[in-house]
Amino acid sequence: MSKTTTADFQKGMFIEFKEEPHQIVEFQHVNPGKGSAFVRTRLKSVKTGKVQEFTFKSGEDVIEVPINVREMQYLYKTDTACVFMENQSYEQFNLSKEILGNFVNFLKEGETYQILVYNDTEAIGIRSPKKVRLLVTQAEEGVKGDTATSARKAVTVETGVVITVPLFIKKGDTIAIDPETGEYLERVSQ
Repeated sequence: MSKTTTADFQKGMFIEFKEEPHQIVEFQHVNPGKGSAFVRTRLKSVKTGKVQEFTFKSGEDVIEVPINVREMQYLYKTDTACVFMENQSYEQFNLSKEILGNFVNFLKEGETYQILVYNDTEAIGIRSPKKVRLLVTQAEEGVKGDTATSARKAVTVETGVVITVPLFIKKGDTIAIDPETGEYLERVSQ
């Protein structure tokens, strides 16, 4: 852990706040006409996922937390967590479903993900991709002639999640999904 100041803040940087690692989601340097300058921030707790606002004095010292990004393979889910394995050392790390949020619905067994590791001992988060590609395992046939409208239907993907898609999507198609919103993005050619 190294000391830094608010002048060095960057979006995505990890700092110690209230004795826990937090990620800077947003920050803004403010220099009012009267009074001293300050930095308004939005900090996301790495352990709980809660976002809170906090104002630092300009030039205030903070501790930067070293977070390593490791490639890990997703193995399986338990009742409360998901288990990942480090590809080189075969060491296993648990990430709570609470921290993974909605992304837990789009994890594919055997896939490799970028896991955030604190102090080389504790998995604290995941770098979720902008889109995930999943195979449609169950879909009803679209009604012929109904393609001119923007009608939609529900399909089930390989992770068991139900997604709303356009009528032309059928069983066996691979689709891209936004993991943050769970929305259909596009059909992917294989």
